[in-house]
Amino acid sequence: MYCEQPSGFMDTSRPGFVCRLNKSLYGLKQAPRAWYSKFASHLLSLGFQEAKSDTSLFVFHRGADTVYLLLYVDDIVLTASSQQLLRRTIDALQREFAMKDLGKLHHFLGMQVQRSNGGLLLMQHQYILDILERAGMSECNPCSTPVDTSPKLSGVTGDPVKDAIDFHSLASALQYLTFTWLDISYAVQQICLHMHDPREPHLATLKRILRYICGTLHLGLHLRPSTQCDLVVYSDAN
Repeated sequence: MYCEQPSGFMDTSRPGFVCRLNKSLYGLKQAPRAWYSKFASHLLSLGFQEAKSDTSLFVFHRGADTVYLLLYVDDIVLTASSQQLLRRTIDALQREFAMKDLGKLHHFLGMQVQRSNGGLLLMQHQYILDILERAGMSECNPCSTPVDTSPKLSGVTGDPVKDAIDFHSLASALQYLTFTWLDISYAVQQICLHMHDPREPHLATLKRILRYICGTLHLGLHLRPSTQCDLVVYSDAN
């Protein structure tokens, strides 16, 4: 692979020369874009449609046959309304791309999947342990709620945090955790509102969230089949 001499690093004596890359760059944007374009085009040719709510989700629906395909770079989650349809879809993809069927879903992007007769349990147990270790709170004392209801973060003053980059990293990691830890969504949103100027009270709030998830490692999001199609909403406001 060759590339033009980047701006600021031009060899003035040899301006017409190009650079040879001895090692591929992981962050090279063109390769993932080209892969996604080719893969998406093939899926569309098979009758899939790109979901409007998520460009990584492709849906095939024809009569009673339904297939869902979720794509993340080169990792794929695939499910279908029947085993025969699932097998045909995998075969169609393997004829075009070098792919390996890893069997039933157990782990995907930091999420663990546990199967039972009652449905699926989605957990981020290892992901949480990694966050706690990064924060130096693996042995912290747990608390029963993710946020203190007394103080308010809006308008608080305090010293700036010593390491803003570390604060940003932990807050972003907690955002990904809200996919299965829905009860920390509000608390995480509150600290993310102050990413531009994190203060010590914001760090204390972040650590409280970490203490809460430390005490709730066994929890997860349980998905189960249901004949009820009504949307049920709970609120503590009258």
